[in-house]
Amino acid sequence: MKARHIRIFRGFDNLPHFVHPAVTVGSFDGVHLGHKALIDRLTTEAHAHGGESIVVTFDPHPRITLGRAGGLQLLTPLDEKIALLERLGVDHVVVIPFDKAFSALSGREFVLHYLIGRLGAETLVAGYDHRFGHDRIDCDTLAASGRLRVVKVGPCRVDGEHVSSTVIRRLLDEGKTAEAELLLGYSLQTEK
Repeated sequence: MKARHIRIFRGFDNLPHFVHPAVTVGSFDGVHLGHKALIDRLTTEAHAHGGESIVVTFDPHPRITLGRAGGLQLLTPLDEKIALLERLGVDHVVVIPFDKAFSALSGREFVLHYLIGRLGAETLVAGYDHRFGHDRIDCDTLAASGRLRVVKVGPCRVDGEHVSSTVIRRLLDEGKTAEAELLLGYSLQTEK
């Protein structure tokens, strides 16, 4: 049996027809254990419905475009992020060129025009606290529209520590590489 390779698309133009797509959206910097839990749920939902899994991510990181990068050190460049997502079994990655115009979209516009309109999303898998668009619309509001099946994934903790890219960056800044790697779920030496 041939190994499947992830397909990468830049932007929302020239996309194929996706079969029963399950979609998640985020920066996924580090593709840490919290992201892994989300991706595992995404691929499970896609396969349970005979569909395809799609990760929508951004380049550059939204904080850079919005002028809030303030010393932001990315954990994974885009190519490493995609390689990690491929190992987790993701079928497709759509990389959005995150610019000022895109950042001005409301959550409803983003979901209706892009996720449903362009990707054909049937299922949206999102973190329990994820918000969409400049108006920060939440998943419950999206679910209430009845246009998407919304699956929320709860927080991830390891040894009592909340897993997030921000926490991992802080640990690395403090020289706590072993603790950061525990939250990442892999050794930084083997990923470089």
